[in-house]
Amino acid sequence: MSGYRFQAMPELRPPSAWRAIDLALARWTLAHGGDLLLAHAAGWAAHADGLGLTALPLSGAVAAEAGLPEWSPAEIAAVRSSALVAEIGSEDEDGSDGTSSSTPFVHREGLFYLRRNYRQETELVRRVCRRLADAEPQPLDEAVLDDLFHGDHDPRLSMQRQAVREAPGRALFVLTGGPGTGKTTTVLRMLLGMLHGAEAGTTVRLAAPTGKAAQRLAQAIRQGKQALIAHPTRPLSSDWWPLLDRIPDDAPSTLHRLLGASARGNRFRHRASAPLAADIVVVDEASMLDVGLLAGLLDALPDAARLILVGDPDQLTPVGGGSALIDLVAALGRRQSGDRVELRHGFRADDALQPLLAAVRDGDGAAFAAAWTAAGDRLGLHALEDARSLAVSLDRWADALHGHWRSVGLLAPLDRSDPAGAAVERLAMARERQLLCVLREGEFGAPACHARIEARLLARIGRREGSPWFPGRQVMISRNDYGVGLFNGDVGLCLADAEGRLGVWFEGSGTAPARCFPPDLLPSHEGAFATTVHKSQGSEYRHVGLVLPSGEAGPALSRQMLYTAFSRARRSIDVFGTPEHLHTALARTLPGHGALARRIVARLAG
Repeated sequence: MSGYRFQAMPELRPPSAWRAIDLALARWTLAHGGDLLLAHAAGWAAHADGLGLTALPLSGAVAAEAGLPEWSPAEIAAVRSSALVAEIGSEDEDGSDGTSSSTPFVHREGLFYLRRNYRQETELVRRVCRRLADAEPQPLDEAVLDDLFHGDHDPRLSMQRQAVREAPGRALFVLTGGPGTGKTTTVLRMLLGMLHGAEAGTTVRLAAPTGKAAQRLAQAIRQGKQALIAHPTRPLSSDWWPLLDRIPDDAPSTLHRLLGASARGNRFRHRASAPLAADIVVVDEASMLDVGLLAGLLDALPDAARLILVGDPDQLTPVGGGSALIDLVAALGRRQSGDRVELRHGFRADDALQPLLAAVRDGDGAAFAAAWTAAGDRLGLHALEDARSLAVSLDRWADALHGHWRSVGLLAPLDRSDPAGAAVERLAMARERQLLCVLREGEFGAPACHARIEARLLARIGRREGSPWFPGRQVMISRNDYGVGLFNGDVGLCLADAEGRLGVWFEGSGTAPARCFPPDLLPSHEGAFATTVHKSQGSEYRHVGLVLPSGEAGPALSRQMLYTAFSRARRSIDVFGTPEHLHTALARTLPGHGALARRIVARLAG
């Protein structure tokens, strides 16, 4: 006779919003002794994790903003009383906080956590607070600052000077600012200031969350070095050149590669027991950092290492759980202790879009309308009511793109004498215009828009028999391949050489300004004539088109999305959508992402 006992589980009717993984966790909860109420809490917690929240708010404005259910006091009490839930009080901020408990769920101050998320958030609170407490500020004197700023005391540089002055001696420093505010140049001067007087063996490591952002950082550092040395009125003294050489600019690294990510699971080779060999670490595009990735980075850093986080907190939040930069900015803003500096002044010569970005950042409807009018033909709004009007707009976009190609000679075979140099120029030409989509799925999503644009272009230039490749085709790498040095987000351009052979060219670095790959040997990739706003982070284009979804857009429309899309443009923007959707995005902010900021402030105060 079988020793197994089978027992029917209660019927679980999943909400329509749930994903497969949300339902799977709910069923797991039932199978491990939870009741239907706890199973629903688990499913919604997984769903909240997918929305970027580190915890499920059981009541309040955040739950409403995120489209999550609000739980009654009786339901909350029942969930908290489950044997599968650890109840943790606000006063438990050290080793007694329950992180060693084996329960799969945690409840703390109205937030229902998956155990993994709570453990990561708690570890991040502990490490951030220790770094802030260990700060030993060593401000640079004015003579050194004058050297680094070429003797320029322009008031518009005051916050840059403050950042460079305050960074030395701090174990954690956050530098924020929008596009064109001089973040990279400031970071370069900060590093020089920190290396000034430091030991000869001090090592600097630069990284970013994505391969594309890492390459952009290295490129910006190279350009910044040259600008410092070749300054027109007071070039950087040659005494500083050896320190410039110690700042890497030819080996861009993703954070996952820097930390030694494992191909299996979410573990890193570098951690507290095997720390990273680095004295100063700079992470650019820190708005992309989720709580888990920043916790892993802090775990891997030696206690004496300095960490500089650089980013724009007004951009879209990470795909993963939590928004570490936003929470850090909120926590440090209450301290007023010099651990964070915000750059606000834009230095781009063509700054007609700056008032628009400021209005979007502040959610100011009146200022937005005034900035839109003042920008004139730099901004356009094109009615987009349904799929048919979208198709018409995409065809027009493709026609304009083809016209641009013809005017700059992008489709001509590469010059035999310097194909790599010609490819670099063509890659810059291809970045002149880019279509961004709020959504990824559906007929308003990026893949569908790319397909329509590509079909229209093919009707004009033709396709080689039996091949999907043609001169002008743009693709984006969708998976890191460290073996060939191509990373998720890298954009390649298909071009013909003098003999008519096709190759896909990507930006290079150092002595190789561009690299060519046979189309059939590329890592996993997708079309890039249209991409999502999320994937555009870290890039700049002269002209941006933004496709807003038709119908009920839900939480996809937000102020952060609008700001991120608009801040990709250097000169002009076309919006395809309705005024109603534009105003909806301006008025809606993404919901909060947990209790990280509050817990940091509370722990420091305690």
